[in-house]
Amino acid sequence: MKNFIFNSAPTEKEITSKIEELKKLIPQYKNKQTLMDIFNLIDLTSLNTNDTTIKIKNMTEKVNDFNKHFPNNKNVAAICVYPSLVPIVRENLTAKNINIAAVGACFPSSQTFLSVKAAECELTVHKGADEIDIVISVGSFLEKDYQKVATEIEVIKHAIGESHLKVILETGELLNTENIYKASIVAMESGADFIKTSTGKTPISATPEAVYTMCYAIKQYYEKTGRKVGIKPSGGMSISEDSIIYYLIVKEILGTKWLNNKLFRLGASRLANSILSDLNMLDGKNEEVKYF
Repeated sequence: MKNFIFNSAPTEKEITSKIEELKKLIPQYKNKQTLMDIFNLIDLTSLNTNDTTIKIKNMTEKVNDFNKHFPNNKNVAAICVYPSLVPIVRENLTAKNINIAAVGACFPSSQTFLSVKAAECELTVHKGADEIDIVISVGSFLEKDYQKVATEIEVIKHAIGESHLKVILETGELLNTENIYKASIVAMESGADFIKTSTGKTPISATPEAVYTMCYAIKQYYEKTGRKVGIKPSGGMSISEDSIIYYLIVKEILGTKWLNNKLFRLGASRLANSILSDLNMLDGKNEEVKYF
């Protein structure tokens, strides 16, 4: 039985004030170096009911060929798909330093038996996934059954071995800042390698306020344990400015040592083309990029 110790979370007023300050810095960070660095944080994602093997193969080939078309840019950090499509990515991925991520554990609802969740995640790793993204049992968390939430994370982490575990809090369903803070602590104390905002399948996805709160919890946890846990805002990002505010929040709270794809990811499907288009604009080319 875990004994969770929750310190005070920042107040919503404090968070709002700080975010407004950081938003003023966005224009000066919309530069080539920052945008290229942010691009390298992206988990290129396709999580649609109508995903096909051909669609995922084509997406993988675009990642393979990326540096032929954009030789001065870093590639994405990972490709993220449903479990059944992991073998397609594994068979076709030739680009270096690109991880294969998959959602698991009855994504996006997390409403099934723990044995099923663990088995799915274990099988997905066996099929080639380097990283697994799971959703906490939000209902159990809202009932304050933190032990159940923690046990599920621990069991799944054990099932996937050395593969990285990203734990989705589904922050848009957690009602308030205090719950987001507590869910962050529970996930980290239970073995999460990353904490992630959202599935992208609910009305509210990543928000600056949620990410600020999660980074605050990560900083406290790191100061207590010395273990670095990553952060992944996910969902709702379609333009560069959406990602820059998260970059600034991570930089402000966690520092530059978190500004790499080992500790910072962005879950987005539309963001990649937006950043490439903005990089084109900064190079004086007034044309939209529709590569991915």
